[in-house]
Amino acid sequence: MRLTVRQKIFVYIGLLVLIIGGAHIVTKQVYMETLFDQFRKDEINASYLNVPPEEQIDILKTYVSDKMQKFALGNWVVFVALGLFFSLWISGVLTRPLRKLVAAIERVAQGDLDVNVPVQSKDQYGKVIQTFNDMTLRLREAEDARRRLVADVAHELRTPLSIMQLKLENVQQTGQDVPPEKLLRLHDEVIRLGLLVEDLHVLSLAEAGRLSLDCKLLDLSARLEQIVDDVKMEAEENGLELRFYSNTRPIMVMADARRITQVFINLLTNAIRYTPEGGKISVLMEDKVLDRNAAYTCISVIDTGIGIPSEELGYLFDRFYRVEKARSRNTGGTGLGLSIAHHFVRAHGGFIRVVSESEQGTTFNVYLPLGKC
Repeated sequence: MRLTVRQKIFVYIGLLVLIIGGAHIVTKQVYMETLFDQFRKDEINASYLNVPPEEQIDILKTYVSDKMQKFALGNWVVFVALGLFFSLWISGVLTRPLRKLVAAIERVAQGDLDVNVPVQSKDQYGKVIQTFNDMTLRLREAEDARRRLVADVAHELRTPLSIMQLKLENVQQTGQDVPPEKLLRLHDEVIRLGLLVEDLHVLSLAEAGRLSLDCKLLDLSARLEQIVDDVKMEAEENGLELRFYSNTRPIMVMADARRITQVFINLLTNAIRYTPEGGKISVLMEDKVLDRNAAYTCISVIDTGIGIPSEELGYLFDRFYRVEKARSRNTGGTGLGLSIAHHFVRAHGGFIRVVSESEQGTTFNVYLPLGKC
């Protein structure tokens, strides 16, 4: 049976009272028998038997009273000592998990996050320790994510900054007028930096739950058809077939049109980037899909591209994450697109699911709640 800390204290104190009380009764009974035997030996003689019964009773009372006072005092000292000893032992047993937890908290306060306290019970202490272990795990994950983010941002900023620095140094060394084509290259790198900083800013707002949405009633089917038309030329230039399918029109949702557009632009751009020539990309829209007792519209972006290994799927929406570490940064993007799409959809009350297999293609399912924002 699983006991709470309060129940354990009650049980331990109850057992202590029963043990001390029982021991007191037994010792008193034994002592009384011994006392009467001793009285028979010491006091019952000819002089005692010759006195009237009333005086015999008084002698017995006086004898027993004197002996019992001494016994009670000694008994009280012994049982108080036993009670204090067992109370100390019980308090030690009950507070042992807390002492371990306090020691672990002090280690965390000193910056050591590699702390894990063994969970040895299922009471409130066990729950607190398990919660503490979960907290330290999340702290370690957050610290790892922070370090990766700093490293990734530094890496992403280094390339354009190096290019601009090199170009400017060349201009300074030659002392000649700067031709427009060189300024254009510098301008491209400035634009790249600006987009990266803007993406990071928007992503930080979304992760903090402070992303502002301008939600209005939107015909999502019409908007998706327009998005597909906008990127169809890029898909055809890469030798890909891009089609949009919808089983019902219109599908009205409350959404920020600009944010939702960015979600599907990011998904379609990824699909075009990683689908080989001759492949196919389909955008399929379904109305009133039930999930978790709620109604959603489901938009699936399906490609026949290179796919994603199953072990990589859990990291797909992390910032700067790339499935292929050796993939060129010029063709692989910054690694922010899917993370932005994920947080934008969550800000609308929806979610994204992905199904993929290496060399078999990928399907992103975007679920947006009907009539909510």
